[in-house]
Amino acid sequence: MNTQSVTADSPAGTILEKATFGTGCFWCTEAMFETLDGVQSAVSGYEGGHVVNPSYKAVCDGTTGHAECVEVTYDPRKITYAELLQAFFRSHDPTTLNRQGADVGTQYRSVIFYHTDEQKRLAETAKTELDKSGAYDRPIVTEISPATTFYQAEAYHQHYFTQNPGQGYCAFVIAPKLDKFRKVFAEKLKA
Repeated sequence: MNTQSVTADSPAGTILEKATFGTGCFWCTEAMFETLDGVQSAVSGYEGGHVVNPSYKAVCDGTTGHAECVEVTYDPRKITYAELLQAFFRSHDPTTLNRQGADVGTQYRSVIFYHTDEQKRLAETAKTELDKSGAYDRPIVTEISPATTFYQAEAYHQHYFTQNPGQGYCAFVIAPKLDKFRKVFAEKLKA
């Protein structure tokens, strides 16, 4: 596996890395991760399934095997992968199998798609330690799988919360989760 990912649009000399997380609805995941300092981008999409170029409708039907997830491009000098894992585990309920709130199906599973052996090691350690800590009443069911092909979701899904804050799901589900997230990670937010 690669040890680093460099993106073409990174400032000269800056090595950016990728992390991919599924925490249920990608609108929520994207809204939270893009607030963190060091995160260059958070792109909503699909990963982990068997269908090439899946559509939102096909993923929602639950027949593609893909999870709604977010591919995060970040500067490891500003935010570490371990810190991103903390944000991941604190931003959703990792003990519910194929479900987050009212969103039900394998496409809403808790999943970490690792890009490097080090990410795999850190993810497995974080999951094990969190499970042992007793922070949750039930075992953590988060899937930890190698990154495969990430398919960017349709354009209208990108920055959905920012562009649609008054939409019902955004106002009643995402906004309260985002407020809580911002309080917990106040020191790590963008200025």
